[in-house]
Amino acid sequence: MNNAINIKTNLTFIVFLLISLAIIYKIYVIQFKEGDYWRKRSKEITTKLVEIEASRGNIYDQNYNLLATSLPFYDIGIDVNVPGLDDKTFNQKKDSLAMMLNKLFPEKSKKEYLAMLNKARQENDRYILIKRKASYQELQLVKKLPILRNGKKGGLVVLQNDKRILPFKYLAKRTIGMAREGIKPVGLEGAYDSILKGVSGKRLMQKIAGDVWRPINDDEEIQSKNGKDIVTTLDINIQDVAEHALLKALIKNQATYGSVILMETKTGKIKAIANLVKKDSTTYEESLNYAIGYPSEPGSTFKLASVLALFEEYNVDINEKINVGNGECVYYNQTMKDAHPPHSPVITLEEAFMTSSNVGISKIVTKYFAKNPDRFVYHLSRFHLDKPYNIDIPGEGIPRIKKPKDKDWYGTTLPWMSIGYETLLTPLHILMLYNLVANNGSIVKPMFVEKIEYNGKTLKQFQTEVLSEKVLQPTTIEKAKQLLRSVVEKGTAKSLNITTFKVGGKTGTAQIAKKGKYYTNANDKTYLASFVGFFPLENPLYTCIVTIHSPSKGIYYGGLVAGPVFKEIAEKVYSKSLENVSPLNEKPNNIIHLPFVAGTNTNRLKYLSTNLNLPLPTINENQLIPPISEDSAKYNLLQKDITQIIQNNTIPDLKGVSITEAMPLLEAKGIKVIVKGQGKIKDQSIPPNSKIQKGQKLILTLSSNI
Repeated sequence: MNNAINIKTNLTFIVFLLISLAIIYKIYVIQFKEGDYWRKRSKEITTKLVEIEASRGNIYDQNYNLLATSLPFYDIGIDVNVPGLDDKTFNQKKDSLAMMLNKLFPEKSKKEYLAMLNKARQENDRYILIKRKASYQELQLVKKLPILRNGKKGGLVVLQNDKRILPFKYLAKRTIGMAREGIKPVGLEGAYDSILKGVSGKRLMQKIAGDVWRPINDDEEIQSKNGKDIVTTLDINIQDVAEHALLKALIKNQATYGSVILMETKTGKIKAIANLVKKDSTTYEESLNYAIGYPSEPGSTFKLASVLALFEEYNVDINEKINVGNGECVYYNQTMKDAHPPHSPVITLEEAFMTSSNVGISKIVTKYFAKNPDRFVYHLSRFHLDKPYNIDIPGEGIPRIKKPKDKDWYGTTLPWMSIGYETLLTPLHILMLYNLVANNGSIVKPMFVEKIEYNGKTLKQFQTEVLSEKVLQPTTIEKAKQLLRSVVEKGTAKSLNITTFKVGGKTGTAQIAKKGKYYTNANDKTYLASFVGFFPLENPLYTCIVTIHSPSKGIYYGGLVAGPVFKEIAEKVYSKSLENVSPLNEKPNNIIHLPFVAGTNTNRLKYLSTNLNLPLPTINENQLIPPISEDSAKYNLLQKDITQIIQNNTIPDLKGVSITEAMPLLEAKGIKVIVKGQGKIKDQSIPPNSKIQKGQKLILTLSSNI
């Protein structure tokens, strides 16, 4: 009995031992003899959920012109060893496939394509790259090729990548910006990245070769949600005007860089913002947003802040006298000079401002604020010059306005600050200073985005944000506008010579410090030329600033370098705004009465009547209005009007009616009109009040007078 048990135990042990040895041997075979094969197979059948980026939203200008959009591009490959593609099918169609690939993508010959296909088939290669960044149209043609027309079953491997496109190329490029992982956000793309990028989806992918993955299913396992669109305040037409005007000035003066901002005065909407930096003597490009990101000493454009502080604190009169001597004065150990000698040793504040006298402005500011400079700085803070505006676009520069308690406040700080030195401001801050006057004392926040949309529906509408109201007294605004007008009409900007409308503005010519030092040698000096203002003066619509850095052709004054850019932009923008046309104050001598019209747009008729000083009684819509009677100068409403045609289905009395007004009304009722002669209707073949019959003929005889 015991022997039998021992035999069974030993047999069981031997069986398990043999099984264990077999397993160990199989592991050895798989690991070492077949290891390469199975590792390759493992890589081939690896699957994972891959994140699929959503389609990024579009960026539009205010008129829905595309500023930035995403276009799909495709990497097209072929897996000639896909399951289901047998040798017979492959051999029958590979020649045709190679020939068609050569016609579609001629970078390789038919022979080269055929060699690629054969080699991949022989070596069990699961992926051949055919074309990178193919367009959608090219992909559709590939899908019709032999073998590949079966899609994934035919071995077609398509990897989609979206590419961000700027349809207008460099226009507003820096403002549009970019958003890339690991890179500091730039412009609107960066500021609104979370809104534009949408929500990524997930798709189950299979690894087929190298780092090439192919979707297993046609649809995503987790659907992506496309990004939302943003509609900006920019106007691409105005942007184009601004950039071309700036570019011409930069090339002409061989300047290092320049910027322009044009903003709607009342709303704060930025209509154009251009930043161009020099690459070579004829080429400039957008690379940095100098307009909002780089504070510098503004120079004479800052003088507006100085006079506003004088008006607000002491109600100084613009005719107050200032002793400027020969245009030179000394503050402690530093000498201040005017660019040009004054016409008189004693000038008014208005004359000092319009001729941009450094001595004049610094003296009057020192006279009133020397004992209490805190009040001067207080007003600068009220004007929002000491803080950022927290605009949509990242990278806004931080301004610097010194305070009397600062360690670097010296005895010379107040006079030099009053003329635009020892302070740091961006062009945007100077623009907003002038907009404060143009907008009747209200500070609005600059805005770049009007609304956010998704599938054409508005999700969020942005409104103008008023930061401060009634910052300036009405008398201050009135005096400031007078000074800014004098600059353009009689002062440093009189070369602008804009006659169509009035402009208020100020020139600026600031010497730029190099490594903290101002050079006295003319060859070593560099300047920032600028002009900032608003138009039209009486009811400002736009505020604009132009800055040009380091002009190098011997001319560096703001009025001569930056002024022409402002003029070109202002005139072109103004000419395109029909609402800017001033109404006629007097009735022209050659107009006796309004022409006969159909009252289909009574608002236009009322507008003409008002501005031509021609009387117009109360009328209803759709009425026909005859000419003014030369006797009474009153309108007599035509008894038979459009309402009669519609309601009573009868033909009205058409005598005296313009054929151009009668024709569409009659034809709309199915009447065939035959016209004889020229001028107005004097006779009609069908009597008035006759019932209209569709298709009937109506002969209208016109007078010979046109």
